[in-house]
Amino acid sequence: MMRRAQPWLGTLVDITIADSLGAAELAACFDDAFAAVAEVQRLMSFHDPQSDVSRINRALPDVAVPVHAHTHAVLRAALDVFEASAGIFDIACAPRLVEAGCLPAPGSDRVRYLPGGSALALDDGFLVTKSRPLWIDLGGIAKGYAVDLAIHALRSRGVRSACVNAGGDLRVLGDHPVSIRDPRSPGEMALQIDLRDAALATSANYFSGRTTDARSVLIDGRNGRACPGDFSVTVQALNCMLADALTKVVAATKDARHTALPRFGASAFII
Repeated sequence: MMRRAQPWLGTLVDITIADSLGAAELAACFDDAFAAVAEVQRLMSFHDPQSDVSRINRALPDVAVPVHAHTHAVLRAALDVFEASAGIFDIACAPRLVEAGCLPAPGSDRVRYLPGGSALALDDGFLVTKSRPLWIDLGGIAKGYAVDLAIHALRSRGVRSACVNAGGDLRVLGDHPVSIRDPRSPGEMALQIDLRDAALATSANYFSGRTTDARSVLIDGRNGRACPGDFSVTVQALNCMLADALTKVVAATKDARHTALPRFGASAFII
């Protein structure tokens, strides 16, 4: 078993490969997997002025912005979860994260968060248009997508047993035990789960060190309010992208049986 870790997407991405491979083949597997994660950061970073996300945030209303197919796929999934959760998961809540000091303002003009219907439209030509000024942040879903791409890269090279973990958003090939931290004592493990060819995501305020104030990075899209507290939410889903997004729905509602979960074949628990 070999393990490598690199800093990407604001966290440490940890990749473990359990297959018996030669040194050169193993190195190529790690390179491909980390390259997939790096591609997601390049395209979807809120901080990089050249990313698709930054270009959307700077664009004027009704001006179509071309984006990469990966960005388009994540935006499509984000809008699907937005609809299924009745607006609880909303990538347009970035102004609230800027106000809380969790993200830098992407420009000198201020944008106010307006809960309600989505003001983002996608077309099949990979064009994105917004109907009013807004800022989006894909921090609540893109990390899961990066994990999915890394797993796809490993599978494409014939890897049969691996785990990709990006700060609690993880997916495994084969059988792997996964430990879940105790949110009230993050240095200790609360339980262990045996996963097989599955994806799991955990969200908690201890990841950002914002457990007790209103500056939680977990936002309820229905009203723009933070979701502070020393709890954690874990979601198992068909892929890590959906698991990542759905943790925010459960965190906002404290409902581990929210109606959005079965729509995506997901399940959840709260600690």
